[in-house]
Amino acid sequence: MPRVYPFNALQFQAGRGDVSTLVAPPYDVLDAAGKAALLERNRNNIVSIDLPHTPAKALGPASVYEQAAVTLQNHISSGTISARTVPAMFAYRQTTTFGTSVSQRCGMAVCVDAVPFGPRPGGGILPHEETFSGPKEDRMALMKATRTQLSPVFGLHADESGKATAIIRALMAARQPDMTARTDEGVFHEVWTLDDAPTLQAYQDALAGEDIFIADGHHRYTTGLNYLAGLEAQATLPNDHPARRSMMVLVGMSDPGLVIWPTHRVLGGMDSYSFDALAKAAQSVIRIDRIVGDLQTLEKELERRDEMGPMRFGLYDFATKAAAVASPVSSDPLKQAFPDKPNAWRQLVVAFIQYMLVEQIAQKSLNASKPISWAFPHTIGEVEQIGSGVETGAGGGKGFAQLAVIVRPTPLSAVRDVSRANQLMPQKSTFFYPKLATGLFMHSLHA
Repeated sequence: MPRVYPFNALQFQAGRGDVSTLVAPPYDVLDAAGKAALLERNRNNIVSIDLPHTPAKALGPASVYEQAAVTLQNHISSGTISARTVPAMFAYRQTTTFGTSVSQRCGMAVCVDAVPFGPRPGGGILPHEETFSGPKEDRMALMKATRTQLSPVFGLHADESGKATAIIRALMAARQPDMTARTDEGVFHEVWTLDDAPTLQAYQDALAGEDIFIADGHHRYTTGLNYLAGLEAQATLPNDHPARRSMMVLVGMSDPGLVIWPTHRVLGGMDSYSFDALAKAAQSVIRIDRIVGDLQTLEKELERRDEMGPMRFGLYDFATKAAAVASPVSSDPLKQAFPDKPNAWRQLVVAFIQYMLVEQIAQKSLNASKPISWAFPHTIGEVEQIGSGVETGAGGGKGFAQLAVIVRPTPLSAVRDVSRANQLMPQKSTFFYPKLATGLFMHSLHA
């Protein structure tokens, strides 16, 4: 693994106490209304800096990024945000309740050597899915203006021995957290500040030789690399320049609280679409087994139908309420189109859906080869909302929804195998829940 370091984090309230009204979800899950609600609760909320422009999927005017930098500097000048004088790592626990079940995901906030993506001796940093260009432009403008990494990248490491996870959980059991926050989605965030040399060294040693898999934050990590390259093009930077490091929360894959949610697809805008037309166009490639029931029934049936194999998925037609469980006819349906891709990639149901169901079948046969519009909801409830004409953070809107494609979560083993093969999954292949909070710690890039 690239070396990990403690850092002089910028924090609200000097990293102590309850900061519930000051933190926010990541920028890419917020819209203008969500931002306004957070600022109404506390005008100093980090969202005033981290989300200067909505939607963050595209570059905004220069003035909004300049204002974000002014706001950050004002917070520092007033003491609302302050920098630690002693470098630290931060043990970070997120507690989520699902009905009567409680899940706790534990990680460590650190800085990591910012190195290019790809395998390296001793461990590299590996992406796992493709990204969009718009958010990178927005994040670059914000980083240039504020000269700060405002939110951490979410990284995974194999931790097959469980040593790193055990160190973190033992630290948490030993004393109360230094800082807490409860966010609107019901997640409880706790942070322990760690600055003693033996603890930091023990954690660093536990990571030796491990790869980092980017779970969330590909845009932010790439932006950091591009920002560093821009500085290097202008001048020679010292080896310890802060831009040479990326702020991350690292979570071991052995952590019992690590959960992946599905990312369903809702398709719209197809000129010649009907469910029967889709079934006819797909009949030589996809087995479609119709069922009776709504989206909730379909989700349960999809989980139950093991005999249809691991690449099975659900189809739901909003116009006729037709539902089906579907699967590829072939056991290796992407081999002919992608013979150079490793088996781990070709067995991804999200790859089959994107490249075969959507691009080769629906797009060509039902939309005159024109691109199809997508929405990417994570829950059946959100799929239903989009189907009723609601625009959510995942997309949608009045008259949009034609077909829902329901998937099961991408296995964690697939993330590891595809990343180690130096391949990228399709966009929106995974959703690691819960999201990391923004505002618990920030990393200044000022030399």
